[in-house]
Amino acid sequence: SISSSLLAHPDEVHLTVAIVRYHSHERDRKGVCSTYLADRIEGGVPCYVHANKRFKLPEDPATPIIMVGPGTGIAPFRAFLEERRAKGAAGKSWLFFGDRRSKTDFLYGDELNGYLAGKSLTRLDLAFSRDQDYKIYVQDRMREHASELFAWIEGGAFFYVCGDASRMAKDVNQALTEIVAQEGGMDEEAATAYVKAMRKEKRYLRDVY
Repeated sequence: SISSSLLAHPDEVHLTVAIVRYHSHERDRKGVCSTYLADRIEGGVPCYVHANKRFKLPEDPATPIIMVGPGTGIAPFRAFLEERRAKGAAGKSWLFFGDRRSKTDFLYGDELNGYLAGKSLTRLDLAFSRDQDYKIYVQDRMREHASELFAWIEGGAFFYVCGDASRMAKDVNQALTEIVAQEGGMDEEAATAYVKAMRKEKRYLRDVY
């Protein structure tokens, strides 16, 4: 996913890429795409843009947004924050970000803290899974703030998820459904229908891979 706004960087496109390099079975191994890009960082790379027309900011800049993007899933949300700051959007924004360790994996940490200080980002909740004896993930942070999260959603907030489809996106969806059931006083069936309605209304959008 593109991780920059054209309003902030008119002549550039930024990407957030995790470079895969490791040693296994007495061989050095590497990711095909990630290392191709990394090894050509000073040169040109031919490319084309594939648009995801559904995964976008709300038309009304006053609409609150909730973004869940661990790891490189932060990419489109960095672009969202740049876009909203460039437009002077008044809508509240809440980001859930996580990775393994804060010292090495807090992607765009200085930028995000700057957005927080400058009020371009309303809330930032972090989940670094290996910084303590027990693992903490973004869905755990969601549950910790269930009441406020549901209040944002009831207030019309758009809910976005970007990143791993195999586990993270499913766990986040489950956490969201549980929060809706708990805070909305619903049974599982009603909570599931509520979340499905959010998707139908295009207020629950995912960019997962």
